[in-house]
Amino acid sequence: MGDTNGPAAEPAGALAPTAGSDRKASLDTLRGVALLGILLMNITAMGLPMSYGNPTIAGGADGPNIIAWITTNMFFEGTMRGLFSLMFGAGIILMTSRAEARGGGIQVADIYYRRNLWLIAFGLVHGWLILWFGDILYTYGICALFLFAFRNLKPRTLIILGALVLLSLVPKDIYHYVNTHTAYEEAQAAELVQEGLGEGEELDEESQEALDAWKGIKGEFKPSEGVLEERVVGMHGNYFEIIGTISGAVMWFQSSGLYELFFFDAAGMMLIGMAFLKLGIITGERSNRFYSWMMIGGYAIGLGINTYETRLLLEGDFDIFPQVQANLTYQFGRIGVTLGHIGFWMLMCKSNWFNWLTSRLAAVGRMALTNYIMHSVFAAIIFTGIGFSLFGELQRYQLYYVVVGIWLFQLIVSPIWMKHFRFGPLEWIWRSLTYNQKQPMRREVA
Repeated sequence: MGDTNGPAAEPAGALAPTAGSDRKASLDTLRGVALLGILLMNITAMGLPMSYGNPTIAGGADGPNIIAWITTNMFFEGTMRGLFSLMFGAGIILMTSRAEARGGGIQVADIYYRRNLWLIAFGLVHGWLILWFGDILYTYGICALFLFAFRNLKPRTLIILGALVLLSLVPKDIYHYVNTHTAYEEAQAAELVQEGLGEGEELDEESQEALDAWKGIKGEFKPSEGVLEERVVGMHGNYFEIIGTISGAVMWFQSSGLYELFFFDAAGMMLIGMAFLKLGIITGERSNRFYSWMMIGGYAIGLGINTYETRLLLEGDFDIFPQVQANLTYQFGRIGVTLGHIGFWMLMCKSNWFNWLTSRLAAVGRMALTNYIMHSVFAAIIFTGIGFSLFGELQRYQLYYVVVGIWLFQLIVSPIWMKHFRFGPLEWIWRSLTYNQKQPMRREVA
């Protein structure tokens, strides 16, 4: 959601959004790819109860449903989110370096922090009032408050730091893996104790706690039918009933979940994006040979790891233990595939054969904030009780008909809008608030 186009002509030294002539089309294209790709993953949480990564919970796990899961798990899980975060990091450098070059001084920090505090506000509204508990804007705004201090680091340092931040999640996955096995073994021992009890004897406190702990873990990985039905009924309710249904998830995403997972997930990729912008990797300044090797190497490593994880889950029938084992290599696979995606799309951008596609994706990317929140508006209308109440009613593969419909709408409407206006509607509001000045909206006609 980088800083996007503003006035074509500005007075010297003025601080304003990036003008159209200053833009790199490849950045907008990559942002558009990430924005549309994120919907591939979010749609399962938007339309099905508690089955984001486990198709056996809801939506079907056979035929076209399992094919849909395999495809998204191999190519898009974590990678579109990663690419979106990477582009946000690039936007940090793009905005601050341009403003500092114009002699902005301390005003650069004022604008930067105001921009991201408003983004946090957008995230709060998005999560609570537009009914998408998986909002990423709040996380991005929080991360950005910390990353300003790193903007002047060398690219190599940023890449190393970003990798370390991402890989700091691996010890947590290892702990989760060990803790799950330990909890299972303790529960098994408690069950043996329970079987040996005589009539009228009660289970000791330690054994009861072990059984309760394992029951809680099983409930997290595979909720009961009653819990799933309760979620469906809640999402089919009125507006305030829906808020009540998602409130726990929203609070987790914007509190403990943020600092357990999403902060490091996003901040690590943002640091790498800052480096890639400085190195010219995502602005098309490298050779086709460079991007080809980036694509081949990234896909070879990433898809190799993702294939291992996918087979593990399928052969283990999505049981608890295959899931926690697959998480051990998750970060390595998603980083590799994300790099492969960058190489692929940079080759597309550098080729004149695909301008008809990349130009439309760039328009989507220039309206990233508007289009991202539009996903949630469409989902609320289609799936919840304020609209057609299709939550939990569609099979997994049918959700992707909705995705394609939204994609086509945004790929058609975004270029038309950007021909007449400098910003998307929400981008205009965001930037006007950021610069404390109403931004010109309509394009001048020659």
